[in-house]
Amino acid sequence: MTAPGSILVVQTAFVGDVILALPLLQLLHERFPESMITAVTIPAAEGLLANHPAVGRVIAYDKRGAASGLQGLMRMASRIRAARIDVALIPHRSLRSALLCRLAGIPVRIGFDTSAGRFLLTHTERYVRTDHEIERNLALAVPLGIPSPGFRFPRLYPSEADGLAVDAFMRRCFGRDSVVHAPPCIAVAPGSVWNTKRWPESKFISLIRHLLHGGWHVVLVGGAADRELCSRLCAAVRDPRLADASGRFSLLESARLIGRCAALVSNDSAPVHLAVAMSIPVVAIFGPTLPSFGFAPPGPADRVVETGGLWCRPCSIHGGRRCPTGTFDCMNRISAERVRDEILAVAGREV
Repeated sequence: MTAPGSILVVQTAFVGDVILALPLLQLLHERFPESMITAVTIPAAEGLLANHPAVGRVIAYDKRGAASGLQGLMRMASRIRAARIDVALIPHRSLRSALLCRLAGIPVRIGFDTSAGRFLLTHTERYVRTDHEIERNLALAVPLGIPSPGFRFPRLYPSEADGLAVDAFMRRCFGRDSVVHAPPCIAVAPGSVWNTKRWPESKFISLIRHLLHGGWHVVLVGGAADRELCSRLCAAVRDPRLADASGRFSLLESARLIGRCAALVSNDSAPVHLAVAMSIPVVAIFGPTLPSFGFAPPGPADRVVETGGLWCRPCSIHGGRRCPTGTFDCMNRISAERVRDEILAVAGREV
């Protein structure tokens, strides 16, 4: 088809979902370099797209805050209508996302056949549950005449200022004069929005001690909501080679920090996708959810640690607030030694 003058991509779920939509944005920019590409995201993910060459404009949709409810939806639709968008691609499968694009008067609206608002779309693509989420998102470009390009990785673009902030933090915490002489470091992300996705604190403490004993430095990463958890881990370990960066950095700064490390170990949460976008090996700990849902780290060196053979797993698509069986076997059966061995394997050092 003729290149659209303006393309909208709507993903207002979690930060990780926005990162997984980046390959679609990158593909659109590659095929339609003259088109204005706009991304609609949650406010938390707005800064993540700064400096990205595929994104011409970002619109933050505060759907749970200032722009909540029908009035907020109508205001947002009016704003998008004024941008005169030709085509909308909607990876987010909510009714609200489809309705937003319909109210904005966008003539071509492409989404999944499983979308709650599929009746508001002009084109639907099959949501293949066995595919990775990146592959599913890329399929939305097919109605625009773009054949499947094969798997692509997301990319993030921290600025020079982001790098300087991270370098200053590393020097302050680990006492090195230069990034060139920075100590070998593993990033650890112990938090998650969902309680059942969190590997137990006691196991993170054991893992950190194993890594320190093996000569690594460790930096804890996460958002402001993870600061209390990370403070407890630091208090339990009490070692100058352990630094806490939780709640200190923006998402792009956090991406740059993870990019300074040899590997990341994380629950099934946003830091996994930050590391993938920075080409850093990941060891992801999966409990209530399954890698086959399509959200596991896809890199050739990435590893997933999980407990197989449990009748109760998966217990939900996202995880939950509490274990439905009261055992938490999916996480409790994963040992610190097992995770340590996977980290050292991807980081390229002997146990």
